Amino acid sequence: MVTPGPLPQPRPQPRPQPRPQPRPFERAPGVADGVLATMPAALGCLDPAGRVVLVNTELELLLDRPAPDVLGRPVTDVLAAGTAAAVTSACHAALTSGAAVSLEVPEPGGGAGWSALHAWPTADGAAFAFVDVTARRLAQDEAESARRAAESARRAAERAGARTALLAAVAGELSGALDSTSALGSLARLVVPALTDGCVVTVVDREGRARDVGSWHADPIRRPLLDRYAQVRLDTLPPASPVARALRSGSEAQEPVAAVLALMPPGPARDLLEVLGPATALVLPLTADGRAVGVLTLYLDPGRTLDDDDLCTAREVAAQAGRTVDRVHRQSQQAKLAEELQRSLLTDPPTIAGAQVATRYVPAAESARVGGDWYDAFLHPGGDPVVVIGDVAGHDTAAAAEMGQLRGLLRGIAHYSGAGPAEVLRGLDAAMDAMHTGTLATAAIARLEHGGTLLRWASAGHPPPLVADPDGTVTVLADGLGDLLLGVDATAVRRESTVPLRPGAVVLLYTDGLVERRDCDVDTGVARLRRHLAALTGLPLEQLADALLARMLPATPQDDVALVAICVHPRD
Repeated sequence: MVTPGPLPQPRPQPRPQPRPQPRPFERAPGVADGVLATMPAALGCLDPAGRVVLVNTELELLLDRPAPDVLGRPVTDVLAAGTAAAVTSACHAALTSGAAVSLEVPEPGGGAGWSALHAWPTADGAAFAFVDVTARRLAQDEAESARRAAESARRAAERAGARTALLAAVAGELSGALDSTSALGSLARLVVPALTDGCVVTVVDREGRARDVGSWHADPIRRPLLDRYAQVRLDTLPPASPVARALRSGSEAQEPVAAVLALMPPGPARDLLEVLGPATALVLPLTADGRAVGVLTLYLDPGRTLDDDDLCTAREVAAQAGRTVDRVHRQSQQAKLAEELQRSLLTDPPTIAGAQVATRYVPAAESARVGGDWYDAFLHPGGDPVVVIGDVAGHDTAAAAEMGQLRGLLRGIAHYSGAGPAEVLRGLDAAMDAMHTGTLATAAIARLEHGGTLLRWASAGHPPPLVADPDGTVTVLADGLGDLLLGVDATAVRRESTVPLRPGAVVLLYTDGLVERRDCDVDTGVARLRRHLAALTGLPLEQLADALLARMLPATPQDDVALVAICVHPRD
């Protein structure tokens, strides 16, 4: 800011070449006065001493003072202090540089508007003018406000989109989870760094024990430290800690980590948390049926906080995780009940003179797919061995119960009627229709006749039986006799077929879980089973059954499997 006072001398300018003076008739009298009086800008001139020597009509109106009151007075007496200082500074700069100077100043009259102040050197001092730019300034301010609002809206939309994407990723990760440990173990990676700097996920198992099943930190250096901390923190968990409180009450807890450290006894867990250095611990319960089934612990570094939207997102993540734990626990309980029910219904095969029977049942790794497969072996009223395999549509306890009902019906019909396989299937289909079971099932029955030299069999939509001769030749009994599955049409024709058996031949019946997978159709699976059965021919029947399962099934079967194999010993 230049102190008001005498103006500097104008910078010397090159002497202009003399121009011809206009003739008197070329200069209209009073032109300059008319221009000054009508120009829209407020114009004034200062002499070298900083006194006002000229004002136009617009400046008089702006000052609300007539020209005689201001002419010859210092500019500091004419204009308000701030405006006078701006004019003096601009004129000083113009005279020093020899060029015009422009800047924006508050309205000289003391209003709320803005003016552009222009100053330029003259031959006898300096001139200045005020031009109203309030409308332009307001338009610029409005444009800037609109830009800031648009930027704020864009950032809000991005954050909302990120939160939606996070919740979708969490839902996708948890929706198909079959056990809480593997499902929630990956949850920490999803919420870091979107919601927090570090995260530990805790699950309460069915016995009520809390276990940390996953952790993740945004800082790769602190990541292994957090992993070690998660391995030891629950061993010395103070009852007053936020994690313990959340597990007991099922309510949210937030504490400064300094307060948590003060509660912890000396030891590895306390040392690791101190090195990790978070500022705040936020513990969100994973709840189901009003009880805590786990907690989600978020560790926030110094300077980081969660706004209301972030907090709502974190709570929704915890809610989804709680529902997942509850669902997995329920499915596990249902699967355990279904498997126990199923095994109780699948009784051991009877001892059959001159024959050996091997049975196997393998539950699916996926708890939701346990139940429905069955096998049976019994003696026909005439003394012939009969083996049965079946598969009820559906899973879990309902399918296991239906399976037990159909298994008992089939055995009762076979014993009472003494009929062959096709007629037994027809009778079972009729009984299902009369009882309105609403069940769909597949089944295959094989009866060994004439001392085991003839196999009579029938199928209701079931995978084909296999016959393995002692020399390794394996026959697939799939000659078009696979009739309609049970429960569709009680009047369907049921046919049966016979095939001779060589002494020592093995008859194998199985459910589709042995030959069908998501990446393998039934025909391909039957071909694999045929090759393995041929390669294993000659093994004792119990070993043969185990070896077939080992070769055919993945480590985690996708469906439950039942099989029954029978071998009639060759006579001496």
